[in-house]
Amino acid sequence: MVYYWYEDTHYVSTDNAVLSADFIKVTPFASGKLLEFNVKEGDSVVKDQLIGRLDAGPSGGAASNIRAPISGTIVQNNTHIGEYISSLQVPTLALIMNPQQIYVTANIDETELNKIKVGQPVNITIDQFKGKKFTGKVKSMGQASADAFSFLPAQTSGTFTKVEKRVQVKIEFDSVDTKLLPGTNAIVKIQTKK
Repeated sequence: MVYYWYEDTHYVSTDNAVLSADFIKVTPFASGKLLEFNVKEGDSVVKDQLIGRLDAGPSGGAASNIRAPISGTIVQNNTHIGEYISSLQVPTLALIMNPQQIYVTANIDETELNKIKVGQPVNITIDQFKGKKFTGKVKSMGQASADAFSFLPAQTSGTFTKVEKRVQVKIEFDSVDTKLLPGTNAIVKIQTKK
């Protein structure tokens, strides 16, 4: 009984958490036929590295070159050599993420938010790595619940069921010596009292 009281007053925990990363789009600056795309999923690239080329005609010049917008790892490749690509449609040729900047997105019940502050220490376990412990800190808290961004129409019937909302909390790892995969599940335990 004392254990549960202590846990409840000193920590906020949830298993509604996933590893996340910022995915940056690779897009062309010109329109034309894709002549080459020299990277595949899993390849590492450095910022401004030439990774592909379009046949954009004589006026294409440097805009015919496709370069990596950041340093990181190619996590998705949507290209097909020979296809026509229009820069007006802003196509995503590939996605890149920085594997050193993976974080946890935890969905915290609205009733627990008043206990959480930026900088609080966090214990993290990742389903993929049973028994391995990670640590981190609260980096930021969402400014709206996840439902606020839903485009579903409002309920118009006479019955209303109140549902507890969740707000996303971003947690940064202190240090990582393991290859982490965005989208995998995690459990977080935020220390709210010392």
